[in-house]
Amino acid sequence: MMKKLFTVDDFMIAFISALGYGFGESVSELLGWHWLACLAASLALGFTVDEVISKIAFSETVQKKTINRVLTYAAFFLVFMIADYVSVIWMGVSMIDYLLEEFLYVVGIPTIGFMAAMLIRRYRAEKIREVYGDGSKGYIFNMSKEDIEEINRQNQPVLGEYDTDCAVKTRTGIYVGEKDKNIISYLGIPYAKPPVGSLRWKAPEPLPSSEAVFEAKNYGASAVQVDQKGLILKYHRQSEDCLTLNIIVSDDESENLKPVLVVFHQGIFSYGGSVDPLLEGCEFVDSHSDIVFVSFNYRLGIFGFVDFSEVPGGDAYPDSANLGLLDQIAALQWVKENIAAFGGDPERITVLGFEAGATSICLLSACERAKGLFSKAFIFGSPVLAYDNPKPARVLADKLLKETNTSTMDELLQLKTESLKEAAQRLWSNMYGPTCDGKLLPSDVYRACQNGVASGIEFIIGFTSNEMQVFHSFLGDKNYGDLISVAVADMMKYLDDSAANAVHEYIETQIALSTELEAKSKLIEQWNALCIHRIAFRLLQGGNKVHLMYWDEKPLIEKLGSGTVDTAATLLGNDEALRMYGSMVNADLSETLQSFLLKFMNGNPLRLYTNEIKGVSAIEWKSFPKALIVSDDKIHCDMITNRLTEIKGLLDYTMK
Repeated sequence: MMKKLFTVDDFMIAFISALGYGFGESVSELLGWHWLACLAASLALGFTVDEVISKIAFSETVQKKTINRVLTYAAFFLVFMIADYVSVIWMGVSMIDYLLEEFLYVVGIPTIGFMAAMLIRRYRAEKIREVYGDGSKGYIFNMSKEDIEEINRQNQPVLGEYDTDCAVKTRTGIYVGEKDKNIISYLGIPYAKPPVGSLRWKAPEPLPSSEAVFEAKNYGASAVQVDQKGLILKYHRQSEDCLTLNIIVSDDESENLKPVLVVFHQGIFSYGGSVDPLLEGCEFVDSHSDIVFVSFNYRLGIFGFVDFSEVPGGDAYPDSANLGLLDQIAALQWVKENIAAFGGDPERITVLGFEAGATSICLLSACERAKGLFSKAFIFGSPVLAYDNPKPARVLADKLLKETNTSTMDELLQLKTESLKEAAQRLWSNMYGPTCDGKLLPSDVYRACQNGVASGIEFIIGFTSNEMQVFHSFLGDKNYGDLISVAVADMMKYLDDSAANAVHEYIETQIALSTELEAKSKLIEQWNALCIHRIAFRLLQGGNKVHLMYWDEKPLIEKLGSGTVDTAATLLGNDEALRMYGSMVNADLSETLQSFLLKFMNGNPLRLYTNEIKGVSAIEWKSFPKALIVSDDKIHCDMITNRLTEIKGLLDYTMK
């Protein structure tokens, strides 16, 4: 998607701007001014007229209705003709010559700018291809020693004087951030007690009230996690003491509380973290100073999603299967309680999640303990990536005991973090995520959403046409193959004989055209799309407002894919980060989607009138079952069911 270089609006504005330049020069010449003064008068009057007329032409009143545009431009044309007649009669000068010059300016400057932008983009694309080649090696991060040292700096105690302009007092302490231009970052703020020692595998506990002063200039440690081949977070320090959040605000003096955006990171519940540059919030806040940005970490893998109920001593750890979700609730509770001190409105919290983050938000929407912690949710990726019974999480606990040569909880608690991390590396394909246990979460989230459990929450639900290739880029060939095998096996458990036969037939047909791995990857892509469509439908039945988004942008490098990575960077404006991941942000698309995100956060209708973003035509994002389709050539709203699956009968089956 690209903005129009020049529109009919630009040409109509040129009519009146030409009068400003023409009269400024002609009148000053008649008055006998020096040529420099004539030039200054021409530019001054021309720029002034252009500014005034542009505000009129691009105003909401003019642009929202076609008839208003037509009448306005007819008026512009009439004014020009009258002014030209007057100038010929009184000064013997026609404004037509100035109009032609103005038209050349209107066409020439944007064209030169466009060509320059394309050359820069092409240069950057070639630099990316030099690093990635055809993309078959997945994500590659060539980080310098200095970069690694910088992201691994740790906050230090504040014992003496500190910058009070960057300090914020909360219930749990005073946090001193760091200012860069007009942005203040508060990084690595703890939102719960460190889950270490006797608190390992325990629900997060609130921090005590404190008047102490803490540095908040560096990210907290990422959760202990599986180190995959294509993960940038393998360069960041990891710790069980990982329950921290980050807040980015603009340095303005606004007295009004601002809407809050809380970002949940991706990572199939076994990797990921808020330090990922894709999720960095400074660019977004710099462009939108009326937003408070928050990101955070939560426990992953065997530290966050394992059921110890059948392990001797496991009865003391009743929450272990969903600790990561409880961490998320604790983070949102801290935000709700303290965000006003940072200028955020605790009653206007929007959550934004990708992949595992999307699943988390969907589950929390159905969780009684998370009620009232957010009112709007933008989820992008598989919405219900969770077990529907405790068996898999209990099997994981059993395998963990075998991998670590332990037999009781007491023995597990004695193990060092490093030993558990090594076990996690070997067990990573068994780690999948939360459990719908019937206590914290409803046993059937789809049915609960249909019955209105998420009432009061508005949703945007997004999915992509090429997400599995992104997972391939993260995991590498072997681990990706393992992931697909597990995903297909889990999928088949839910199908009746008729649907299973249709799936087997589809796989056999696809294998004849490609490899078995590619065929199964395509199958899982479709299954995820169907699950997303299904949860959107159930939420709609439950009375929720739902909008759907389909990302169909082609990747810069085909083998790297284009999914949550590109979407996250585009929504948050992190172009430099996306180039590290082998792609580039489309600036026009980013501005458009950010505008929709802001409207969503502020409770405004999801529509753009023509030239609300200069050069972008009117777009109305209609509610589900229609979807906003984001593709290379345009953004438009249309039905989406024909893009969900190629497997006969599978759509009908998933909608039962």
